[in-house]
Amino acid sequence: MIMQCCHSHYYFRPQHFFALMGFCVLLGLSGCGQDKKAVDNDRPAGEEQAANQYSYENVFEEVLRQVQADPKDENALYHLADLYDRQGQYQKAVETYRKVLVINPNRDYVYFKMGTAYSRLGQPVQAVEVLAEATSHLPENPVVWNNLGIAYGKLGRVDKEVESLHRALKIRPRYASARFNLAVVYLKKGDKAAAKAQYDELKTFDETLAQELLSRFNAGEGQHSK
Repeated sequence: MIMQCCHSHYYFRPQHFFALMGFCVLLGLSGCGQDKKAVDNDRPAGEEQAANQYSYENVFEEVLRQVQADPKDENALYHLADLYDRQGQYQKAVETYRKVLVINPNRDYVYFKMGTAYSRLGQPVQAVEVLAEATSHLPENPVVWNNLGIAYGKLGRVDKEVESLHRALKIRPRYASARFNLAVVYLKKGDKAAAKAQYDELKTFDETLAQELLSRFNAGEGQHSK
């Protein structure tokens, strides 16, 4: 959180949230902060966070009303930020995530979400800063390290990119997105042997990404796909 805009990385994917959001509204959003569970998923970042079934109409309006009624409602603010995020309104998402952290600076997952939103805004400096903070809160989460690596790559800090992706793979060796990302970085560096080693490992558990990677080898490309 590799398919995305400029460099097409593989990012995090929040999943199976629709039913949860309905229950959150019914319950007044209390106890619905599924932060650390959700971060363990990843998504192709090229699939922009377009509007989904609950982003408009009842749920969004209900969450917005709760925030307006109580601007210090941490859970309501978090879910409003998440809705902005899913609608692709990343600047509003960042601003709202920051409000959550003012209330509760120990809400670990918010650093990850905010850093990824910065990355999608094309602001890698801010993304690196916040995602690096996220790794201190979630040091054993491979998706955080993967997305930090992506942000470093956008700044041209290849050594830090490689280091971060290795950290992700140390935690989860069969993390296909991070292994794909690492192979692409090695291709960009011209280290085909290292890239081939990542391909050999990747094809043992994710044939689809392995085939995508093989096409890069055959085309002599060292760039990420969209």
